[in-house]
Amino acid sequence: MLGHLSFGVRDLTTAIAFYDAALGPLGLVRVWTAPDAAGYGPPGGGDLLALKLRPQASPPGPGFHLAFNAPTRTAVDAFHAAALLAGGRDNGAPGLRLHYGPSYYAAFVIAPEGWALEAVCQAEAPES
Repeated sequence: MLGHLSFGVRDLTTAIAFYDAALGPLGLVRVWTAPDAAGYGPPGGGDLLALKLRPQASPPGPGFHLAFNAPTRTAVDAFHAAALLAGGRDNGAPGLRLHYGPSYYAAFVIAPEGWALEAVCQAEAPES
């Protein structure tokens, strides 16, 4: 449905360090860098998320968050851990969210500049 999403950040260097770390476990990498922007997407592909240096930028208010699909529950766990190590704040530890569905496994973080992010895997857990 969406082609890509762009949003402003006040500190591009900090944002790049955070998104490099947080998005890696989800299979997303920085696919381009410019003096005032950076783009993230699948390796060898185009951007799905572009960060643009905007000194007056601020995230939207309550109710907004950006969710990234994760290939596995382990990737959700790794996203959460990497985001926290890179300066994010916990906004919901990895786990099932049964109120969203029987296999909705997600984690939530707040990026250093306040953007609310989620990683979600909706695949059934592998059989033990």
